[in-house]
Amino acid sequence: MNHQTGILRRGRKFDQVLEGAREVFLSDGFEGAGVDKIAKVAGVSKATLYSYFPDKRELFMEVVRAACVEQADSMVSLAAGCRGPREVLRIAGERLHAVLLGGYSLRLFRIFVAEADRFPELGAMFYRNGPLVMQENLRDYLELAVSRGELRIADVDLAAAQFLEMCKADVFLRFLFKIDESFTEAELARVIDGAIETFMARYGS
Repeated sequence: MNHQTGILRRGRKFDQVLEGAREVFLSDGFEGAGVDKIAKVAGVSKATLYSYFPDKRELFMEVVRAACVEQADSMVSLAAGCRGPREVLRIAGERLHAVLLGGYSLRLFRIFVAEADRFPELGAMFYRNGPLVMQENLRDYLELAVSRGELRIADVDLAAAQFLEMCKADVFLRFLFKIDESFTEAELARVIDGAIETFMARYGS
């Protein structure tokens, strides 16, 4: 962003503009989102919107940046405390489901795919601040569990990725392709339970 925008973004209606823009981008995509509609949903004038963001592209990039910050801030260290592998793996699986199925991450992901040529850097930025942070967080715990003799893992990076992928089984693609828009606690627990049992059968000490 340019210097002017960095100053103006501290205005009291900045968050209001951002929230309205996020709602419209998620419902209409980047191309379909009109500035008039964004201003109306945000409850501000077009002049106010343009005082913060000179163009729609800059506004969209700020929406994504804010989502990245929100994702990163939500990642509490899994290595904290003295919990055992099964408990930590369950927390990791539930956290993954909350990000993928409960928020707006997947809706943003769909926009990234549609706008990959226009915004090639945004998908990578979102990945680095969300899925990758979660994977590295789990990896750090696995390293600790190995050092305590609770798990036997030669490649903790691969093991962390494997577990998170197993937690997507039978739900992620159904959600991605809008076959199902929600899942019961029992359905999600079934997937996480299966992932934990498979993981422990492979890496348990």
